[in-house]
Amino acid sequence: MISGLRSYTLVLGLLTCLLGNSLSAEKRRPNLVVFLADDQGWGDLSAHGNSNLATPNLDSLAKDGASLENFYVCAVCAPTRAEFLTGRYHFRTGVSGVSEGTGRLNPDETTLSDLFKASGYATGAFGKWHNGTQAPYHPLDRGFDEFYGFTSGHWGHYFSPPLDHNRKQVKGKGYLTDDLIDHAIRFIGQNRDQPFFCYVPFNTPHSPFYVDDKFYGKFDGFDPAKRNRNRKKEDLPATRAALAMCENIDWNVGRVLKKLDALGLREETIVVYFSDNGPNSFRWNGGMKGKKGSVDEGGLRSPFLIRWPGEIPAGRSISQVGGAIDLLPTLTELAKVPAKTAKPIEGRSFAALLRGYPKGEWTDRKLFSVWGGRTTVRTARFRMDERGALFDIQKDRGQHQNVADQYPGAAADLRKAMAAHRREADQYFAANADRPFTVGYAESTTLPARDGVPHGTIKRSSKAPNNSFFTNWTSENDSITWDIKVGTAGKYRAIVHYTCPAQSVGTKIRLEWGESMAEAAVAEAFDPPLWDKSKERVAKSHYFVKDFKPFKLGVLNLTAGRKKLTLSAPKITGERAIDVYSVVLEKVGK
Repeated sequence: MISGLRSYTLVLGLLTCLLGNSLSAEKRRPNLVVFLADDQGWGDLSAHGNSNLATPNLDSLAKDGASLENFYVCAVCAPTRAEFLTGRYHFRTGVSGVSEGTGRLNPDETTLSDLFKASGYATGAFGKWHNGTQAPYHPLDRGFDEFYGFTSGHWGHYFSPPLDHNRKQVKGKGYLTDDLIDHAIRFIGQNRDQPFFCYVPFNTPHSPFYVDDKFYGKFDGFDPAKRNRNRKKEDLPATRAALAMCENIDWNVGRVLKKLDALGLREETIVVYFSDNGPNSFRWNGGMKGKKGSVDEGGLRSPFLIRWPGEIPAGRSISQVGGAIDLLPTLTELAKVPAKTAKPIEGRSFAALLRGYPKGEWTDRKLFSVWGGRTTVRTARFRMDERGALFDIQKDRGQHQNVADQYPGAAADLRKAMAAHRREADQYFAANADRPFTVGYAESTTLPARDGVPHGTIKRSSKAPNNSFFTNWTSENDSITWDIKVGTAGKYRAIVHYTCPAQSVGTKIRLEWGESMAEAAVAEAFDPPLWDKSKERVAKSHYFVKDFKPFKLGVLNLTAGRKKLTLSAPKITGERAIDVYSVVLEKVGK
């Protein structure tokens, strides 16, 4: 009896040990929080020597974790996001630009969020997506369970703006960056008992330069001690606003770090911080050449900070060259998430470098950047610019001295590699140039003004299409068209979001798709003022925002296929028709 009880106790103990180890292992499965700043330069951190501002929470990530000293992204927003999400050069993913559909990430690409979701993670994105609006490009189609933010390249107002929450239009609450963090913190709390991937792509310090008084007050009239290498080019109001916005970012990152601590998740969470391109104005950036849009060091070098207590040694500084393209393989390896992708990953995992025990030598490689017809390449030692000049970055971070004549072999090799890379990129750009906007891949599809084409007298409200509306519709011969492809044939309710003055009531608005037509007369005036711009800190901004009202036109019978969707005004009763923010198509039947 005693022997049997002893055997039972031993077996029970063994099972408990095995189950305990399994539960322990599950608990050690790391959460992932990724912050991606928008237009924050390498120099916009106090940890990098900028005494103009204080970023203690970001600095703590470097102190408690690791930093990559040579981490590179793309020259502009959407391409960097594509490379981060896929581990592939952006031109292969369908992303070639930042507006008018060129930022869309092809649906056949596997994303980092797809991989984490497939491994049982709760996934949420809170902020600026910029890789597609309509399904199947929307974040909810790309591996995220929840999305709160906006899908355009930039937003026109940062105080309680219209936002997208899981494909439904909602109104934000307060300053946008703060609001995004409120939702991210809520997501973290709701998923505290399971592994989660929380992606926070901030909207700042991208223009418009809106920032609350409590952050701007410190910088109002501020004379920065650190200035751009070309002082004549620096716009001090933009510098002051950007610095205030960066301190707001730091405060918000601190809020998340405190939440992780409060939930006891500090040791179980990988925290990553980087930016999508160089600074959006000429301000101090470590003496580097170029800013956002440049393919020089100043336009491409980004801060990169990562913390995982107990796994990544504190205070580790890594000199090897890495980039956004490396994050998918790195983060999946750290989290032990299978990186099974439909297409080849081009990035390299630097997980072993982070942990401090590289498996073999980290071999040098060429890291390319393509933007606006220009190509550059970075190696461990050199950068070759778009003109073929060679710079020894280890000695000359500011790219002052061309050393191509001193290193003719290296120069010839890099010129050849750049030319080949550019030819390949151009082939992909051409192949992805003709892509219609998609309708019928979700219950509701929004076609914003950004994606339309004005004809006649109609103009955009802003020189940048991303957050514009159509205005100046003065002729019955004018129209707006969207190049669309309908994936699911059927009946769709057509809704136009509009404004118009009282004298334009009675104007007829028509939406046509082939032989199908929906038409109605405007029955109600809606002519609100533009939103208040008093907290925008840079004068003469081209961003204009106002409220819009939904107007039901009727039902269209959409056949599957591709053609132009045309919005026209066969009868205008006043001096102009309506201003148009978007057209929404909702499925109502087969």
